[in-house]
Amino acid sequence: MKKTTCLLFILFVTKACFSQTPDIAIIPEPVSMTKGHGLFSLPSAIVIEAPGTPELKIVTDFLTARLSIPTGNNVRVSQTAPAATIRLQLNKEVNKTIGREGYQLSVSANGIVLKANQPSGLFYGAQTLVQLFPAEIESAEKVQGIRWSAPLVEITDYPRFEWRGLMFDVARHFFTKAEVKKYIDNMVRYKYNLLHLGLTNDEGWRIQIKSLPRLTEVGAWNVKKEGYFGTFSPPLPNEPRNYGGFYTQEDIKELVQYARERFVNILPEINMPGHSLATIVSYPELSCTEGADKYVVRSGEQIMDWSKGAPPIALVDNTLCPANEKVYEFADKVLTEVAQLFPFEYIHVGGDEAPHNYWKKNDQVKALMKKEGLKSMVQVQGYFEKRLQKIVLSKGKKLIGWDEIMEGGLAPGAAVMSWRGMKGGIEAARMGHDVVMSPTTYSYIDYMQADPVVETRIYASLRLNKAYEFDPQPDSVVTTRIKGGQANLWTEQVYNIRQAEYMTWPRGMAIAESVWSPKKKKNWNNFFAKTEQHFNRLDAAEVKYATSAYDPIFAVTKTGDSTVNVALSTEVEGLDIYYSFDNSYPDRFYPKYTGPLTPPKDAVMLKVVTYKGKKQVVRYNWMPIEELKKRAGILKR
Repeated sequence: MKKTTCLLFILFVTKACFSQTPDIAIIPEPVSMTKGHGLFSLPSAIVIEAPGTPELKIVTDFLTARLSIPTGNNVRVSQTAPAATIRLQLNKEVNKTIGREGYQLSVSANGIVLKANQPSGLFYGAQTLVQLFPAEIESAEKVQGIRWSAPLVEITDYPRFEWRGLMFDVARHFFTKAEVKKYIDNMVRYKYNLLHLGLTNDEGWRIQIKSLPRLTEVGAWNVKKEGYFGTFSPPLPNEPRNYGGFYTQEDIKELVQYARERFVNILPEINMPGHSLATIVSYPELSCTEGADKYVVRSGEQIMDWSKGAPPIALVDNTLCPANEKVYEFADKVLTEVAQLFPFEYIHVGGDEAPHNYWKKNDQVKALMKKEGLKSMVQVQGYFEKRLQKIVLSKGKKLIGWDEIMEGGLAPGAAVMSWRGMKGGIEAARMGHDVVMSPTTYSYIDYMQADPVVETRIYASLRLNKAYEFDPQPDSVVTTRIKGGQANLWTEQVYNIRQAEYMTWPRGMAIAESVWSPKKKKNWNNFFAKTEQHFNRLDAAEVKYATSAYDPIFAVTKTGDSTVNVALSTEVEGLDIYYSFDNSYPDRFYPKYTGPLTPPKDAVMLKVVTYKGKKQVVRYNWMPIEELKKRAGILKR
């Protein structure tokens, strides 16, 4: 009996100890982690020992801010500190296992040791270290009443892929220099190292080119419109064209430096030959089409007919003329200045969605085809891409473009960013080209995250659990040519940085784990449990995010000439769904969903909400019965 009592006491104490240990929720999941027993508590006077090199100052500055601002504690950095709280160490002998960006983190009761081969590894290790502390560590102001402790752990970690990117379209809507910096700050929390900036499109030219001033004098401005992009009425002549903006070359230098200080490269995209209306408005002589001097920078009105698929039919000619030598002179001037501003080895030249209908009826293009022996418009674009690559190479850079650049024959050395699924990327890799995977299937984070009745409407959806399935290198593909992957945030329907954050997180966390963590460590249930804790971290940092994974999923079937059945589900387990048909707002005391619903005869609205236990976890979803009938085919759209 005494032995039993003693055993129960030990189990109770052990359970109590574990209940005091905060859950470990690191995103992206580390390669290996061993949990200890107990906690490390930050002292009121924190000492960081680190070598006195400029790149290490980046890491110590980051840790100093995170460990002092919310805690109110004093942080001191020293090159030698026998009683240091945190030791940052660069390995004297290279640890081949962790590579250039990996790290080893040890948190013991006596202190913290972070080791890496390179400063970038220490920086990523510091991101992990911060995630071990309570969520309030992310606050930009002092927080009272928090026990600033971290669990005892031993972590060895390094990335699966070298290219871990986010694409941020600043052309459709302009984002300020400060907003781009904030986007970078949020990226590095999750160990991204590549910011792909979409700098030009039909809606604006966003980078100063000193030899071509009209690109920003004219091409950077349109008429402000709000509503559904692509359906706006054409701007009237008297509407002011003062919406937009651009980055000066000094702005670009500042952004590049800011990113480099956080171990992020910036990939510039100058989109050609399509998506070039802002270019043509600035310099109409670059078009194949008469009357281009009457064009205006797009403000969101329809300029393409997508009814027959891709490539689209252009309603106005937004392409540079491949048969015009002035276009190649223009490209040379632009790429000369771009190459001088961005130290990254690649320049992205777009190449996607170029309509060919204006080319087909152009005499210059017909003459070019005859001269060069080109048989199709695809080959005409291939001719353009090959000439463009020579210009890029002459600037000491490598060319990367969307997978359409493969269609006319890919020049040696060109890299492919595969967006129309992964087939093109796999094919390019097998041909010996470097590839970055960014397929719409998993990584287009401009897509809706939940039902269209509650989301900013766009033409497709991408839920969090689908994004988490992303694998840049499937098991069926054995190649070293796949450099990694990225998520793409196009901004047709993204008007401000808060919406950009909402669209990026938490899907950006899912992609981060797909490009950093070992494939075998990925687990959806574990990931979402961590994500819920990171919602608290983003709250503390005042970063906006989507809780769409809690939203109900509506599946509709037709049961009669005018009746439907509605099945409800959610992406994540453990939620309860409550509903009403009487136009009132349901809570957990309303009917609980247990099986398919048939709306009452005269009902006009199904309102749904989800709970986790006693806590409402999502916004109300309003689903009109008329919309359900349209989805079932009872009513026409």
